[in-house]
Amino acid sequence: MKTTTVTLFCLALSMTTAAQEIIKLPYEESSETAWQKPERQYYSEIWNTPVVTNVSSPTMQVFRPRKDIANGTSVIVAPGGGFYALSIDSEGNDVARWLVDKGITAFVLKYRLVPTGDEAVAELNEAGDGFFEIVKPIISLAIADGLGAVSYVRKNAARFGLDPAKIGFMGFSAGGTVTIGVANNYTADSRPDFIVPVYPAVSRLGGFSVPEDAPPMLVICAADDNLGLATDSIELFAAWNDAGVSAGLHMYSKGDHGFGMRKNGLPSDNWIERFYEWSIAEGITVPVAEPPP
Repeated sequence: MKTTTVTLFCLALSMTTAAQEIIKLPYEESSETAWQKPERQYYSEIWNTPVVTNVSSPTMQVFRPRKDIANGTSVIVAPGGGFYALSIDSEGNDVARWLVDKGITAFVLKYRLVPTGDEAVAELNEAGDGFFEIVKPIISLAIADGLGAVSYVRKNAARFGLDPAKIGFMGFSAGGTVTIGVANNYTADSRPDFIVPVYPAVSRLGGFSVPEDAPPMLVICAADDNLGLATDSIELFAAWNDAGVSAGLHMYSKGDHGFGMRKNGLPSDNWIERFYEWSIAEGITVPVAEPPP
């Protein structure tokens, strides 16, 4: 009987996970970019993690907290991957699962990517000096997808039990580029209420400005980032801070690039806890009540 109970529990858990809602976001077709291959998810031996490639139409997967701890705060999560792929677990689904345990509703965004063949990560590694020209037309599409995601969550806040004034955007690497693009191009409907760029790629991919009504920002990065993105993070923080906008920066001495939710035995492993502390201090969310002893 005990074995049967455990089996049924695991089956129910599996069905719950599989039943997560997928949202198809509205978007404008691109006249310059065509995808020949379908969207694909596979395990990348190069990056040692699952990736999604060839995204031609944006979607979001919804991760909802239990009703007894849901606090109305939401975060749109944009994984990175150089606009060729999405590191869908370490910088997406695993982030979302952590957030829902804190009562935060998470939306993992699949934004449009460079059209590729069967091994997108290998193609990214081979792009060389042509990388910037290849991704240039895709960046604007990805930013449009990010803006569409914020607008969708705000318009449907009541359905999800969310506060329309507590919608955040968190992005990693290329997803950090999308985050800053969203922060620089929003309308009233698509303005994020806070942003969290994590080792964002900015200076070489369009730059940034500080909007007049810029949202609060927390930047996460490692000084030994092998793509040299620590400077971008410092410049972002300084610009927000100089403009008098609430901003925080956690710069770890070690962590390299792409640490996401991976455990490397370093202080950067706990970056998401620093985000949670910051969100409480900013009044963005409220702490989950500890169960009685």
